[in-house]
Amino acid sequence: MRGRSVSPVFVGREEELATLSESLDDARKGTVTAVLLGGEAGVGKTRLVHRFAEQCAADGAHVLFGGCVELSTEGLAYAPFTAALRQLVREQGPAAVTGLLPDGAERDLARLLPEFGEPSGDGETETGRARLFEQFLTLLERLSENRPTVLVIEDIHWADRSSRDLIAFLSRNLHTTQVLMVMTYRSDDLHRQHPLRPVLAELGRVQGVLRLELPRLSRDEVAQQMTAILGTTPEYSKIENVYERSEGIPLFVEALLENGECSFPDSMHDLILASVERLPEETQRVLRVAAAGGNRIGHALLAAVSGLSDVELEAALRPAIARNVLQIADGRAYAFRHSLIREAVHDELLPGEHQRLHARYAEEISKDRTLVPPGRAAVELAHHYYGARDDRGALLSAWEAAQESFKTFAYTEAVPLLERVLMLWDRVPEAATLIGADHTGVLERASEAANAGGDVDRGVKFVKAALAELDESREPARVSQLIVRRAAFKNSKGQPGVIDDLRHALRLVPENTPEWAEVITPLSRQLMLRGEIEEADRLLAEGLRWVREHADRCLEAELLMNQALGHSLRGRLASTLAINEQALRIGHEEGNVRVIARALGNNMDTLIEMGRADEALRLGEEGWRITKKYGRTRGNGLFILNNRAEALESLGRWDEAIETVETALSLGPVLRTRYALLRVRADIALARGEMQLVEGLLTEIGLFSARQEEFVQDVISNARLLIGWHLTRGEPAAALAAAERILTQPKRSSKAMLSWRLLSLLRTVCDAAQEAEPERTAAVRRQAAEVAAELTVDGPVVEAYRLSYLGDFDAAADAWERLHRPHNQAKALHRAAVAAARGGDREGAAARLKVALPLAEALRATPLVEEIETLGRRVGGVDVTQEPSDLLTPRELEVLRLVTQGRTNRDIAAELFISAKTVSVHVSNILAKLGVTTRGEAAAAAHRLSLLS
Repeated sequence: MRGRSVSPVFVGREEELATLSESLDDARKGTVTAVLLGGEAGVGKTRLVHRFAEQCAADGAHVLFGGCVELSTEGLAYAPFTAALRQLVREQGPAAVTGLLPDGAERDLARLLPEFGEPSGDGETETGRARLFEQFLTLLERLSENRPTVLVIEDIHWADRSSRDLIAFLSRNLHTTQVLMVMTYRSDDLHRQHPLRPVLAELGRVQGVLRLELPRLSRDEVAQQMTAILGTTPEYSKIENVYERSEGIPLFVEALLENGECSFPDSMHDLILASVERLPEETQRVLRVAAAGGNRIGHALLAAVSGLSDVELEAALRPAIARNVLQIADGRAYAFRHSLIREAVHDELLPGEHQRLHARYAEEISKDRTLVPPGRAAVELAHHYYGARDDRGALLSAWEAAQESFKTFAYTEAVPLLERVLMLWDRVPEAATLIGADHTGVLERASEAANAGGDVDRGVKFVKAALAELDESREPARVSQLIVRRAAFKNSKGQPGVIDDLRHALRLVPENTPEWAEVITPLSRQLMLRGEIEEADRLLAEGLRWVREHADRCLEAELLMNQALGHSLRGRLASTLAINEQALRIGHEEGNVRVIARALGNNMDTLIEMGRADEALRLGEEGWRITKKYGRTRGNGLFILNNRAEALESLGRWDEAIETVETALSLGPVLRTRYALLRVRADIALARGEMQLVEGLLTEIGLFSARQEEFVQDVISNARLLIGWHLTRGEPAAALAAAERILTQPKRSSKAMLSWRLLSLLRTVCDAAQEAEPERTAAVRRQAAEVAAELTVDGPVVEAYRLSYLGDFDAAADAWERLHRPHNQAKALHRAAVAAARGGDREGAAARLKVALPLAEALRATPLVEEIETLGRRVGGVDVTQEPSDLLTPRELEVLRLVTQGRTNRDIAAELFISAKTVSVHVSNILAKLGVTTRGEAAAAAHRLSLLS
């Protein structure tokens, strides 16, 4: 065969192409953000997306291309995004691209492309990577303002960790219309441990992300492909042979036809190589050289490594281009038509040949780094020196590439590079002199990268190894820094020993030194959160004195906010706000966004405690804008979103609160932040009676496990949720037991939304369990009173909860109304109505219920609505629409049926295979719901309301 082996006609794929087109239409509406296109190697993913891209461009869309390369697994971070950015700069120029970004944002992108000038000097591991993600998001949003933008990323099975994270981030957050990402991957490459598998699973749960699997060609489609390639309709027998041999994979169809007639090699590897082996020997030699360089290689680099002149190289490559083995790419480069072809050629290299070629690449790139795209020299050298088995060069280049990874916030890519340095250490004499760091220093750097990249387990391993090499008596400051990092790892995993580690670190460093102040900052915060306020206060006083003497204003702001945390936990609202304002002023004066964002989030929390939730929401809008602008949405921004959700929940704007929680969860918060968000969601689900959802949330938070929380606010919030869970399920005894456990906790907080909120709930528990457990409830009431006597009373929210705790429900309802908190108001009104009904004031009870019912209905607070309606039936004067048969649960109806038959609690327990105590609880609930006081009255009500018919 002398013709072209690629079909000039686009064969089949009509359904898949239509799906992609529909996805772009949906992207214009903002309902679809990404398509994940999977398929076997050679099945035609590239051909399909390029055909789709042609259609998009013809329709006026802006199409950007980026591809992942195998080298990405060795530290080439953000390869597809760098390629797309380079294309955009080539099309529009750096100035035009800069104009699409917020002020100063181009300095972040300069870490990837030198066209944007000098990179920013901000090397904060905590926020730099997140800010880079935000800049890509903003860039895509701005590009799509005038016309649809399609970003095509091929071969994401080779994507580096940073690219995978950025793909996931964009997929979750591209809510702007007119942006569509299309990503391809080899489905047959995804073994059980492949790093892309969890990403695909995560994206599969993201709204707006579609999964599309590209099937093999049918027999008819193979026939069409063969006809287009051959220029004539082949015989049926030949179609059958090619179809059976290729199994419908287009690349194999092309290879079979390229091989000539029906001569079939023994394997697909041989089949793919057949088209290469028919090329001139010099062309094959150059292809082997090119294969060692990757799927795409620049003309100048290939000429240098092959030793050919430009003319000689072009002559050698021309047959490969003519036979479509190699294709001409942008930027005077060549690319293998398919990565399988490159892999087959590369696999044919002899061991010595493989080693020599990598050595040649390393030699030429080290002499002239412009032979590879900007930013890739270090990682290319690391790859080639390692392939050449040049230990010295591999160690040096891996160290350099790791430092470059830090500059681009690609911390996860730095880790394997640093591990390579450690692996090669003993093979390279004077390694420490060569790289300017000792073995322990490499471990420290690796632990820093693991910490920044969220790889806690590897980070712990590096810290442990580094500490094993150090003597704390000789290098106490170095050991102290590592112990602080170990404490951070423990804290992120919820492991014990954080405080012990930080105290140990503090003992190692001299007082009144920068190292000492750096330890005091996390130690004082962790002590505050665990309720060790006096010790934290003492450290903060010493630390603030030192930082003020040495004019370290940013550290002063951090310590001030730790101090404000202590005031907040004590319930001292005015001083909390004042101290946070001091820190906020310092943040503005120093231009420190981290301090500004943290202070704003803290002030939101304080305003909620002060009953100024509307102000907190306005402050949150300002804080969210700042965190989004400076790439801190996944740090301080999540804290602000959590506080926003709490403010909305308190105001009864529950649907908005749920939306805020879901937005925050989509940003991938750390575990503690995730739990805080889930608690807000659980509060709303509990109030609405969504018990299956509540059970799932509380299980994830850990309320049904033996896991113990250390933070005071987590301990109290978890106890409150667990008590509420049992009460809503009609289990007052279990709720009472949970109340007894929390009252044994020595740590308290005078915050309105913590201890005072809990005390208010404890009264409800005691009232519910009083009849069945009089002695235990009396003990709980005494303990609660002792706790209340110790707490501060400051602010209207505390006062409203205090009134509820004291049983002055009418005053509490008035207080909640002034604070615009409808759920609390409706609950207080219901409790007041219960008290009025028990006192014989049916009219007063009905009047209260008439106000409470629409409040509860508007919130869809089903359990409260049912309680109000049940009491309303008893006292009359309330418009109740619920059917009488809905009053009782199925189990309560079973118990009631036996009660009407005159059975005792012991008889009923034996009949239903439950305990007599459980029967007693059910009977109490039945009497309360029916508004009666005796078993005889309950039987009469059952017949009157036809509950058992």
